[in-house]
Amino acid sequence: MQFMQDNIWMILVAVSSGLMLFWSFIGNSIRGVKEISSAAALQLINYKNALVLDVREVAEFNAGHVLDAKQIPFGKLNESIGELEKYRTRPIIVMDGSGQRSPAACVLLSKHGFELAHNLTGGVLAWRKAGLPLKK
Repeated sequence: MQFMQDNIWMILVAVSSGLMLFWSFIGNSIRGVKEISSAAALQLINYKNALVLDVREVAEFNAGHVLDAKQIPFGKLNESIGELEKYRTRPIIVMDGSGQRSPAACVLLSKHGFELAHNLTGGVLAWRKAGLPLKK
């Protein structure tokens, strides 16, 4: 008991970080975000004519992006939702740099009725790690 009293802040930090780690594993599932790997995304692109929506900023996009990707920065996605209307019935693969912004973009798309939005797990980093091409 004395140990816990002497180290309460360290224990709280350990518990908090454990909870954050747990949330990172299940948070997107709870929010209804459909996760997809780079290989599965490539299948959707090749066989289901999926749209790749890149929600990174312009400079990030210009540094390297998936061929034929549509770029709308995450901060402007809500006001630009009309640009995606023609893709409503197609699968949409949402990606960013590392998979941090794209889940929120998927949630936003879902709220606007885009049922086929998928988050690319790991973003462009995972795409590159899988050895898949990027266009500059």
